Amino acid sequence: MGAMRAGVGHYITNGYGGSTTFARRMAGTANTAWGLSRALNPSEPGSPLDRAQFVGKSANEIMDAVVEAVRPHDGTQDVESAREAVSEALTELLDEFPDADLLDLTPEQREYALEKFVANDVFKRFELDVGKQVMGKAPSAALGLKRMQEIKEYMAEVVGAAFRAQLASGAELTPATVAQTVQAALKDSCRVFEEYTE
Repeated sequence: MGAMRAGVGHYITNGYGGSTTFARRMAGTANTAWGLSRALNPSEPGSPLDRAQFVGKSANEIMDAVVEAVRPHDGTQDVESAREAVSEALTELLDEFPDADLLDLTPEQREYALEKFVANDVFKRFELDVGKQVMGKAPSAALGLKRMQEIKEYMAEVVGAAFRAQLASGAELTPATVAQTVQAALKDSCRVFEEYTE
């Protein structure tokens, strides 16, 4: 176990761009999740979206507006990754709740979208940093892709379980609690899949 913990530290210190970069990127995921929560609740004071602007608009137009409000383009890889994660989370939300109104979601639907965003974003950041290493260490491209899919599914389970535990305890989802969830998911996944990068 000690060697595995050392490997996780190496990932954060080196593979993830150093501890300062790691903390900044975790804060980025947390802040985006917080912004997404506010954007998906247009009736909340301070929401970046005005419900009246989108009357008669299609779901795709509303999704594009949410993505832009939550994570405007800035040309960086992290932001583009986050935008994709938001878009994918909204698509998954509508797949799970086909009749959902993006401008009038239930608390359950908002929580589902947040969970999916964080799971997607955590995996995308992991993939950006060590995906090539995982693929390179695999005996074949097919096995490398299979391993990446295993990691993605595992991260989704870890994030989902953490969100459900927080909500069950009555804890409020804030940037700080989201950041803790993200960091725990990455560390846990790195421990479990250490062999894929060795």
